[in-house]
Amino acid sequence: MAPSQRVDDLAPGRAALDAGAWQEAQRAFERLLAVEETPEALEGLGLAAWWLNLAEVVFDSRERAFRAYRQRGDQKSASRIAVWLAWDSAAFRGEEGVAKGWLQRASRLLDGQPDSPEHAFLAARAAVFALLDDGDPEAADALALEAIRVGQGIGAIDYEMVGRALHGFALVTTGRVREGLREIDEVSAAILAGELTDRLLIALAGCYLIGACDRARDHARAVQWCDRIKEHSRKWGLKPLFAVCRTQYASVCMWRGSWDEAERELTSACDELAICRPGMTADGRARLGELRRRQGRLDEAASLFERSGAHPVAALGRATMAIDRGDYQGGADLVERYLRHLPMTNCTDRAAALELLVRAETKRDGSHDLDRARTALKELHSIAARADTVPLLASASLAAGLIALAEGDADRARRELEDAVDRFDQSGAPFEAACARIDLASAMERLGRHDTALGELERAIAELTRLDARLVVSSAQALRDRFSARPASSAITPKDTGGLTARELEVLRLISSGLSNQAIAERLCISEHTVHRHVANTLSKLDVSSRSAAVAHVAKLGLL
Repeated sequence: MAPSQRVDDLAPGRAALDAGAWQEAQRAFERLLAVEETPEALEGLGLAAWWLNLAEVVFDSRERAFRAYRQRGDQKSASRIAVWLAWDSAAFRGEEGVAKGWLQRASRLLDGQPDSPEHAFLAARAAVFALLDDGDPEAADALALEAIRVGQGIGAIDYEMVGRALHGFALVTTGRVREGLREIDEVSAAILAGELTDRLLIALAGCYLIGACDRARDHARAVQWCDRIKEHSRKWGLKPLFAVCRTQYASVCMWRGSWDEAERELTSACDELAICRPGMTADGRARLGELRRRQGRLDEAASLFERSGAHPVAALGRATMAIDRGDYQGGADLVERYLRHLPMTNCTDRAAALELLVRAETKRDGSHDLDRARTALKELHSIAARADTVPLLASASLAAGLIALAEGDADRARRELEDAVDRFDQSGAPFEAACARIDLASAMERLGRHDTALGELERAIAELTRLDARLVVSSAQALRDRFSARPASSAITPKDTGGLTARELEVLRLISSGLSNQAIAERLCISEHTVHRHVANTLSKLDVSSRSAAVAHVAKLGLL
C-alpha cells in the first residue's frame, strides 16, 4: 500500500466486486481515483470495467496500474496485471502477438520470486494459449501441472483446481481420455462441494471442463456443466463467460441433432461476443459456419469460415465444404495443410481431420490415393484405440468402410459401416449416423442386397429431412432414385464396370436421361467442372469420341 492509501478506502469497491455489483464497484474506485491515483484503485476499476465490457477503460486503467506497480517496485502485482493484459489483448482485440508479449513480461517479473498466486495465474493463462491457440497439448499440460504445483504449495485450491481442469483438458486432447476425465471428475467434486470461492476461477474451471467434454464427445457430461455454468454466469452477470459457454453448448446441440437450439445459442453468443469480446468471436462464427454447412447453406458457411480465419473448426469446415461440392482434390489438400500445422500429440483435433482425409481420397474416382488414405486410417485407428470412446471408434469404422468400398471389398465395407452406424447411433449423433447409412447403402447395393440398400437410404433421408440437411438429403435422394430405377438383379460389382468408376457410371446414366452437365452437377451436388472431368475420363477409358457413343457402349455392357 502507498502510505496515503488506507485499506478502508478500498473496502467499498472490493466489497462491491465480491458481490458482483460491477457498476457500484466502478463508481467506488472512480471516487478514490478522483482524490488520488493508486495502482490498487486502478486495478479495481479495471476489474469492474472488465465485467462491464468497457474495453477502453480496461486497457487504460490496467496499463496505468502496471506502470504504477512497477514504479513502486511491486513486481508480483505488476506481473498479475500483465497476465490480465495478455488476456485482454486476445479477447478484446484479437492481438495474439501482443498477448504473448505480456505473458513473457509477466514471466520475467516473476523470475526468482517465491511461489505466489501470480505464478499459478500466469501458468494457467499460458496453458490456455498453448492449448487453444497453438494446439499444443503437451506444452499446455506442462503449464497446467505447474499451476497445480504452485496452487498446492501455497494452499490456493482455486488455482489448483483450475490447473487440474486444464490438465484434464490437455490429457483428453492427447487421446488419454480416461485419465483426463478422472481429473475433470475431481474438479467437478471440488466445485460442487464448495471448496472453490473465487467466482471467476470457478467459471473458468467449468469452461475448461466443458471444452474437454466437447473434445471427448462426452456430451451428457458437457450438458450438465453447460447448465451449471450458464446458471452461474446469469446469477453474477458474467456475460463473456456465458457467451463462450453458449458456443460450446451449441456444439453439443449440433451433435445431438438439436439444430434449432444450436442456432439460437450460436447467434445469441456471436451477437454478445461481438459487443463484449470482439477478439473471441471466431469460435462462435466458425461453429455457426459448420451448422450452415450441415444445413446445406454453403455460401453462408463459406462467408462465416472466411471471417473465422485460421480457427480449427473453420479450417476443417472449408475442407469439408470442398468435398461437399465434389472438389475432392481440393478438400484433401486443405486437410493435409491443416494436419501439417497440427502437432501429432493433438489427437482429438487430428482424428476429425484424418477421417475427412480418408473420405476425400476414397471419393476421388480414378485418381484416389488409397495409400495415403490407409496411412490416415492407421493413425486414426491408433487414436481411437487409445481413447476408447464410442464416437472415435465410430469415426475409425467409417473410415475403414470407405477404404474397403474403394478397394472393391463390399462385404468388409458392409461390416465396418454397420459398426459405424451403430456406434454413431449409440453416441446420439443422428447426422453422422445418417451419413454413414448412405455409405452403407452403397455397400449393400454392390452386394446385390437391393432392398436393404433402399431401406438404409430411406432411413437416412427421413432423419436428414427432420434435421433439414438439404444438401445431403438431395444427394441421398439421387442415390435412391438411381437404385430404384435399377432392377434388383443388376447390382454392380467392381468387375462389371468395364473400367469405369461408380461415379463415372452415375454421370453416364444421367447423360442417357438427357441431362446437361449443369443439370447433372445440380443433381449430384458437385461442380460442373467435376462433371466435365468425369465425362472426359470416361471418353478416354472407353476410347470413344462423344457422349452418345459412350452411352451406347456402356448400354451394350448392361451397365445402364
